[in-house]
Amino acid sequence: MNAVLPGQTARVLSGMRPTGRLHLGHYHGVLKNWLKLQNEYECFFFVADWHALTTHYDESQVLQEHVWDMVTDWLAAGVDPNNATLFLQSRVPAHAELHVLLSMITPLSWLERVPSYKDQQAQMKERDLSTYGFLGYPLLQGADILIYRAGLVPVGEDQVAHVELTREVARRFNHLYGREPGYEALAEEAIGKLGKKNSKLYRELREAHLERGDKEALARAQALLERQKNMTLGDRERLFGYLEGGGRIILPQPEALLTPSPKMPGLDGRKMSKSYNNTISLREDPLEIEKKLKTMPTDPARVRRSDPGNPEKCPVWEFHKVYTDDKTRQWVDQGCRSAGIGCLECKRPVIEAVLAELKPIQERAAELGRDPLTVRNIIEDGCKRARDVAEETLAEVRTAMGLGYSS
Repeated sequence: MNAVLPGQTARVLSGMRPTGRLHLGHYHGVLKNWLKLQNEYECFFFVADWHALTTHYDESQVLQEHVWDMVTDWLAAGVDPNNATLFLQSRVPAHAELHVLLSMITPLSWLERVPSYKDQQAQMKERDLSTYGFLGYPLLQGADILIYRAGLVPVGEDQVAHVELTREVARRFNHLYGREPGYEALAEEAIGKLGKKNSKLYRELREAHLERGDKEALARAQALLERQKNMTLGDRERLFGYLEGGGRIILPQPEALLTPSPKMPGLDGRKMSKSYNNTISLREDPLEIEKKLKTMPTDPARVRRSDPGNPEKCPVWEFHKVYTDDKTRQWVDQGCRSAGIGCLECKRPVIEAVLAELKPIQERAAELGRDPLTVRNIIEDGCKRARDVAEETLAEVRTAMGLGYSS
């Protein structure tokens, strides 16, 4: 398990834009990682339907269909609602409110310098992306993370900058609003709740860190707080901040969780993407899958069966890297280079492996398709759970910003 930094929660937050039925690229790039994480952390997985509108606001007529298709594929792939909270972003209004509140303190220049801002504008020239929604979507992404006080965010390298922006916003927020009225008195009161022995140890370790810069003492004090199971969230945040001599940590800074995932190539050797029309969807008919794989392009040097080839120049070889073992790959490498095997022979182990992997997923998807109410109920339960957690954070943010009006 990856380490969670002191002051963070062992909570993972990850989302996907609803683009309809998922393909093998989604499965190997995201879902298999989710299946692992859901057994190691408290996971919140959400449908980023507001994010879909930041670039495709003119295609909203297909949004609902895409949402339910994607959630069905999540469940069919093995994402377990008993081990993870599954929900729709738009059904948790706290995301939007936190986004608005954070926008009050986020410099415009921070958003303009996010690498994906200009990159996507260049890649999607056919779309009008001169909207605030597009400029502000990294901040909405930050609100998605911070509203759950997520400690870890699984992302690809291209999304690390977004997590760093979220960290900067959290630091700025805590700096501006962490000094609640009577902070020191509240922190001292929280220390007293630790018990006589732990209170004394906390004070000694805090003093050693603040007066002598003792990093080991800081780590021991943080570990001491981590072991306190009956401490309220507010007291926990105060005491983590008090250790550093600063204010209360209202919004913990998340860490990007970079996890290695195999590159899932498309049928033409490029990245698997619907925009390239080179995908195999998780629920595609097995006969169609076999047909697609059989007709995949191969090394152009192999015009005839007797021509030797080079696996490194063949898109099928990339599928072998994902789906077959060392022994099979050695057989393919030798057979291709010597013309000892033909291209259809080379493709057969891949076809069998892909069909075997997708069979249980397709069986579960068919079962869910016959009972769509189950999918709706799972999301409804997840939305309620997500709203409860998000409202806890939002209540503290409102109070910190002077908006916690009492009736």
